[in-house]
Amino acid sequence: MKNNLILGLAIISMLFSCTTDDTADIVINDNSVINNNGGGNTPTDGCEAIPAAVFNSNLVLEANKCYTISGPVIMASGTNLIINEGVTIEAEASGADVYIAISQGAKITANGTASNPIVMTSGAANPAAGDWGGLIILGRAPINSVTGSATSTSEIASLPFGGTNAADDSGTIRYVRVEYSGGAADGQSENNGFSFYGVGNSTIVEYIQAFEGKDDGVEFFGGTVNASYVSVVNAQDDSIDWTEGYTGTITNAYVKHGADHDKGIEADGYNTDFSNAAGYFSKPTVNNLTIIGNGSTTGNEAIRLRAGTQGIFNNIYIEGFEEAFDLDGDAGDNPTGAGVLSGDLYVVDATFVDVIEKMQNDTGETFTEADFISGDGNGTGTDYATWGASWTVE
Repeated sequence: MKNNLILGLAIISMLFSCTTDDTADIVINDNSVINNNGGGNTPTDGCEAIPAAVFNSNLVLEANKCYTISGPVIMASGTNLIINEGVTIEAEASGADVYIAISQGAKITANGTASNPIVMTSGAANPAAGDWGGLIILGRAPINSVTGSATSTSEIASLPFGGTNAADDSGTIRYVRVEYSGGAADGQSENNGFSFYGVGNSTIVEYIQAFEGKDDGVEFFGGTVNASYVSVVNAQDDSIDWTEGYTGTITNAYVKHGADHDKGIEADGYNTDFSNAAGYFSKPTVNNLTIIGNGSTTGNEAIRLRAGTQGIFNNIYIEGFEEAFDLDGDAGDNPTGAGVLSGDLYVVDATFVDVIEKMQNDTGETFTEADFISGDGNGTGTDYATWGASWTVE
């Protein structure tokens, strides 16, 4: 009992020593100590260590510097994680418990450039998918798993998200690449490359890439955030995923499958493991989308629409799949087909190359391919060769 008490006091002391409470910004300089945070150390590879901590002051990472993380880095409400161009963050390859989380009320200001992007990656000598967690953003925009101002909690870290502010602002993410993420805590709780939990549409998200992730590349858990210039390459689960009533717009998205993968897009109208308490369904708009698979003989699906999801797809190019769109649902709680009939789920201008079946209807409703897809052959997808040049990897 005495030893347990001593151990407990030691852990508490360690936690409080890593939790900042000063009002001044914390600036981590290469080859220096961590100001206002009890000092730091410089790893042997020359990168500066960011401690696993809940930060109650702004954290500033200087341009063109290298930093390491070895546990959760959580920005508390009222703080700002400022990441300047050219920053590299190397995560210890120990799985799900190494991640960066921006809490409700906090912000991230990550401003990379096409010639000098921000890179969050594994610190392993031989990096692999799932080495670390990823980037988690939590906002106060609506989600349909709860009602009113109630909140839900994130799969990783159990942090609150959701609310009533569709215009909530979680900051700026621009020219940011997340590599080798997706560490799993268990079979039900897995990190993604980018996890957007109830994020509002005043948040700027553009030019982001998820590369070689173990789970999903980019996932939207409700919210209204818009994302532009989204690249997901070699995600081992779904490349783009939405659920819990997501209603934002995704513009210019590029997906390329590797050897291990699931869907290019997996779209749920609500979280079937929880509830649709608010009584509405996801309904994003997707403009200029390219999905490249491994060939029609590999027996896979480009886009799965299920659990009542709605959505508008404009200018789509899909190549190398057995099925392009697979619609799943029923006449009860998962009325995916009803969205087609009501005009809330449809595709305008799509081109299919090396695709066996353009639409698979497993909804229980009766409609034709022409009811769902118009402008067959007119899709060009996104101009990835132009906007993805120089800052993405494959």
